[in-house]
Amino acid sequence: MSDTPSTGAKKRIFSGMQPSGEAHLGNYLGALRRWVGMQDDYDCIWCIVDEHAITAGADPASMPAMVFDLAVSYLAVGLDPEKAIIFVQSDVPEHTELAWLFNAVTPVGDLERMTQYKDKSQNLESIPAGILNYPILQAADILLYKAYGVPVGADQKQHLELTREIARKFNAAYGDTFPVTEPLIGEDVGRIVGLDGKSKMSKSLNNTVPVLSEPDDVWARVRTAVTDPQRVRRDDPGRPEVCNVYSLHAFFTDDTTRTDIETRCRAGTIGCVDCKRILSDNISDAFAPYRERARQYLENPDQVRRVLNEGAEKARVIARETLAETKQRMGLNWREALS
Repeated sequence: MSDTPSTGAKKRIFSGMQPSGEAHLGNYLGALRRWVGMQDDYDCIWCIVDEHAITAGADPASMPAMVFDLAVSYLAVGLDPEKAIIFVQSDVPEHTELAWLFNAVTPVGDLERMTQYKDKSQNLESIPAGILNYPILQAADILLYKAYGVPVGADQKQHLELTREIARKFNAAYGDTFPVTEPLIGEDVGRIVGLDGKSKMSKSLNNTVPVLSEPDDVWARVRTAVTDPQRVRRDDPGRPEVCNVYSLHAFFTDDTTRTDIETRCRAGTIGCVDCKRILSDNISDAFAPYRERARQYLENPDQVRRVLNEGAEKARVIARETLAETKQRMGLNWREALS
């Protein structure tokens, strides 16, 4: 099956993000800004995947607030409930039920070969089954809505390939049911390196900037960023090609200013602090509309709850139909079959 039911003539796409509170710069550059730009061209479903988060031992007491804060970030950056379905994974129980059914066609060996499983299980004495089965739930998230595509970076293709293989195996065993979902590879932004200059940008590593930070907070973060390690004094010639701060300018600084920074850096006529200040100011300016929208949502939390509730209702309509078809294919429809 190469096509999928969608609203109107648009093809359906799905993606989600684990709740860890307010979205950060890496989330924005790696995913959110692209999602916003896809909403006019696709039938979009954006999920907050809280059931994935529990496999990492998320704190139950803080989970509701993290879900809410991520929802505020979604809406603040421009994910639009008038153009897309926005909801929380655990509000649609069909996700986990379909994941269980997919266990019937997913070889354990395929799961054990996943890079994410190898990385996460490396330092664990006792490995939760959820870490092994994580990709099955991920496949269920996508295929429950018969998504044509998933927006991913080039480094995420392995995750989607297992979803594609599960769809193929199910279709071969039970009949043509699910699309072999396409990876929608966007602009290659590369690996978004954190402010520490070495690790992937991550809230847990405290090497990023929350999207909704006030300007002073943005500067407090950016001023700590690691630059060219060989540049000790302000007038030392710099190497922009190895400076992570300079790489971030590509997303927030116009070409003319960026070229000027590069020239002056190589000549040793602009200091790293000055370079960071320009970046910080540009990030703050770019995110100013998001901060304003976020304030409106924080002052009206019922509006956020309404968006998520209505999104879940819309998602459940699609999910129930897919799950009913799946169970019928697998012979789990004794009432209808024997009536």
